[in-house]
Amino acid sequence: MSFRLLLPPSVATFETREDMLDVTLFPSEARSLGRAVEKRRREFVTGRACARLALGGLGIEPVAIAHGTYGEPLWPTGVVGSITHCAGYRASAVASVADHGAIGIDAEVHAPLPAGVLEVVASPAERARLRQDIGELQLDRALFSAKESIYKAWFGLTGNRLGFEDADVTLDPRDGTFRARLQGLGELHGTWSVADGIVLTALVIARGTT
Repeated sequence: MSFRLLLPPSVATFETREDMLDVTLFPSEARSLGRAVEKRRREFVTGRACARLALGGLGIEPVAIAHGTYGEPLWPTGVVGSITHCAGYRASAVASVADHGAIGIDAEVHAPLPAGVLEVVASPAERARLRQDIGELQLDRALFSAKESIYKAWFGLTGNRLGFEDADVTLDPRDGTFRARLQGLGELHGTWSVADGIVLTALVIARGTT
């Protein structure tokens, strides 16, 4: 499974399971990275490599993608996008603002959340909905990932951060979709999949959504 199958054709993606470290960072990217530890450096550099290759799918030459106050990627004018990374996987997805208002993607290792995390990120109602026979699927991890995708996209659209409690998420394991009700802000819909030990979640927010 790949983000290419979870997102519409108007979204350009690039993903890899290998670190791509032969990328020369632009000065603003290097400043954003600072004196990061090796793990963070690998994530950052490979994430930017994925972003450049995804942008190439839109016909855009490599440009600096520094990060903002909250660590969000700063995309070139006219572009919306998202970057994600977890152990053994890195990816980016981008689109023109003429097509979409915002994109959020997230990748997580397909394993149970650490003890106590679900109680922090999920409401009692969300936790109750996870209690179903779903075989080997780790729905707690998929729920966490879906919320990460939602928060990335919403911040990209509005510049406002959501708390875990602000999005009530329902996963549908039957068709690989999820629904998020945002308090007083309507409903969003996304897609998800599990393959080769990785959970992928994605959503696109339409232009004009507020």
